[in-house]
Amino acid sequence: MIVAGCDVGSLTGKAVLLKNGSILGSGIVPTTVKPERTANNALAAALQTCGLTLEEIEYIVGTGYGRVKIPFANANVSEITCHGKGAHSLVPSIRLIIDVGGQDCKVIKVNEKGKALDFAMNDKCAAGTGRFLETMARALELKLEEMGALSLQSKNPIAISAQCGVFAETEVVSRMADGAEVVDIVAGIHDAVASRIMSLVTRVGLEEDITITGGVAKNIGVVTCLERRSGVKSRQLPVDPQLIGALGAALLAEEKVQSGGK
Repeated sequence: MIVAGCDVGSLTGKAVLLKNGSILGSGIVPTTVKPERTANNALAAALQTCGLTLEEIEYIVGTGYGRVKIPFANANVSEITCHGKGAHSLVPSIRLIIDVGGQDCKVIKVNEKGKALDFAMNDKCAAGTGRFLETMARALELKLEEMGALSLQSKNPIAISAQCGVFAETEVVSRMADGAEVVDIVAGIHDAVASRIMSLVTRVGLEEDITITGGVAKNIGVVTCLERRSGVKSRQLPVDPQLIGALGAALLAEEKVQSGGK
């Protein structure tokens, strides 16, 4: 039995192929202006990794903000449910998932079965997300992927007080003009992101067993700031953290077939 999960997010599209509970292949592609095209590109990338065709997949579940536009999905499920399912399947002890994506951040509390009990998200502002970090990297003329390690070199992080991404960019440019060190500004940016995420964690309630998913989970600077602010060491997952939503969707597709819902 081969099933798939497809997660169309604001910055990337992801797909995971499963066979009897094991990952066969996966794909991560940039988001296009059309969710349908993003979904097709993501699934094609995943199929290419294992030499399969769409016709060989028995059931597909879509998730992410573009889930209702995925043309080949048999069903669609919210990313809240899929991230809980995906993270719990990898580390069953996890009780809190912090998903930091391109344009939103979600904090999800799950029970011992991986079912979502509560969640909070910043659905009105992109501050504290991957898009915010992209804007800051551009303002500092840095590559996004080098910001995390760079921030760890800072001895005197500079606080970034602006809550709005636009105003924060202006503040960063002003700090640069004042002669501040780039590493200190970057460290301050990451701490500001962590602070906004922690406000969501507080609303849901901190747990002792947590993990971070989404593209921002690859940024060691943000992860370090989150761990320092929460006082809890996050669990590293054995697969790419960007794939967790798609993995959860694939697991739900597998359950659907097993229950005779094809």
